[in-house]
Amino acid sequence: MQTRLLGGREVGAIGLGLMTFDQTGTQPRQQLVDTVRAALDAGVTLFDTADAYGPGDEKGQDAQGENERLIASILDELGVRDQVLLATKGGHVRTDGGGWGTDSSAAHLRSAVDASLDRLGVEQLALWQHHRPDPQVPYDEVVGTIKEIADSGKVAAVGLSNADPEQIRLAHSVLGDALVSVQNQFSPAFRSSAPEIEVCAELGIAFLPWSPLGGLGSAKGLADDHPAFARVAEARGVSPQQVALAWELAQAPVVIPIPGAKRPSSITDSAAAADLELTADELAALDAS
Repeated sequence: MQTRLLGGREVGAIGLGLMTFDQTGTQPRQQLVDTVRAALDAGVTLFDTADAYGPGDEKGQDAQGENERLIASILDELGVRDQVLLATKGGHVRTDGGGWGTDSSAAHLRSAVDASLDRLGVEQLALWQHHRPDPQVPYDEVVGTIKEIADSGKVAAVGLSNADPEQIRLAHSVLGDALVSVQNQFSPAFRSSAPEIEVCAELGIAFLPWSPLGGLGSAKGLADDHPAFARVAEARGVSPQQVALAWELAQAPVVIPIPGAKRPSSITDSAAAADLELTADELAALDAS
């Protein structure tokens, strides 16, 4: 697989989003282990989790940290820690019943880093990302806390998630080269993050589209809602998902999509998008669709 830069480190041009990884009855552990192995075999080296990911118990409780513990255990089982750049996030919190909240207080973010270090079993986080702006905490204060975290030695690099262009520029002015990524939603169905991609390309910051397939996990769903992608896929003999990811890669050299996958076949198909080079005419048709 072709690689792209995330800070000073090369990673596969397609990553793996882990939000939906969980050991439920429909996702037995061995299936997830096989998915991780297939990702690595395909050249996927960026894995993205967060401290708030996890289904929790039957009441939606105890979700905080569940996904981090799961992926750490799978990487250890396979003995592949050194093959992966494992990114995580903090600032989102899970509430009773499995809901979602925010807490970007300095105390919480500092404790979140320590908790992620413990759950992932590492001395330094490869990439720690602020998960989402908190309406209760001014963003310049959040950036100040991220600066403290970046300087602490507990993280190798920091990133933002769900940030707008002004917030990205503010963070970059404070964090400099320590800021290596921005993770926002971007897909054929959700294109409003194009300005953030432009800012990241200008500043040399990786842009990691989350939900890059727009939540349309099936080829039929993507084809029905975005027929231009289906037409290109049919002409090329590939899946519409591959066309979607290749289109995103073509937006800028800093783009590294992180599609979710829970089956080996899904991540293998997504990874193949890194080798799909769309023509200028195909890109124009997809841009206009």
